[in-house]
Amino acid sequence: MAKEIERRFKLKNDSWRGLVEGEWLKQGYLSVERERTVRVRVKGSEAWLTLKSNISNVSRHEFEYPIPLADAETILAAMCPMLVEKKRYRIQHGSHLWEVDEFFGQNAGLMLAEVELGDEAEAYARPDWLGDEVTEDPRYTNAHLSKHAWPTWPENQLA
Repeated sequence: MAKEIERRFKLKNDSWRGLVEGEWLKQGYLSVERERTVRVRVKGSEAWLTLKSNISNVSRHEFEYPIPLADAETILAAMCPMLVEKKRYRIQHGSHLWEVDEFFGQNAGLMLAEVELGDEAEAYARPDWLGDEVTEDPRYTNAHLSKHAWPTWPENQLA
């Protein structure tokens, strides 16, 4: 059984942008509940089915299985009306690999960074481009973003 421990942050600037190339991802959710999610993800010519269940605000059980690309594309088209589309950048900072997601489509304009940790108390060096931590705000999960587009949140509306 795999365990995922990660922290999620907003970005305060894009000074990281020139450091690496990104890769395109699209994913849809078959089940979105606060306690558990079931996701299909496509990256290039590869696809996965992922199941996650909460252990705490920072930790989750995660099970990920490769599936045929054609199956994934059919599932996304037939069963996932709102997709999460993003470009992911992997940036080494200190002893940790950070993933920066730049969202497109219905969540265009949002950028988040994540770091995976070995345990919940593990220390990590914060890159200069990190903003506020949003790990414990469930609105910033991809599952929530698949149902509630970031630009439609009240705080993102123009007065």
